[in-house]
Amino acid sequence: MELIVDDAVKEFILAEGTDYRLSTTCSGPALVPTLIKPAKESDLKIPVGDYTLYISRVQLNYVSRITIDMVYDAEKIFSCAALSSVRDIY
Repeated sequence: MELIVDDAVKEFILAEGTDYRLSTTCSGPALVPTLIKPAKESDLKIPVGDYTLYISRVQLNYVSRITIDMVYDAEKIFSCAALSSVRDIY
């Protein structure tokens, strides 16, 4: 299976200047900074300039394309129990 990362996602990561991870959240797959959801050894690693896009092995079973609409919603992200443990860090 080929995984496509849209150019808009690559541009976003470069502009943000940090690593991102496609992770499982309460509302489905979400691109979150690794500060919020750290990468795992089992993640697929995709280089994006000086940064890395990590893809959860779980999400690899369900997605074939990473799109800009997968970027987390900063106002809603911590309402998900899967991410609430890092609420005070970010």
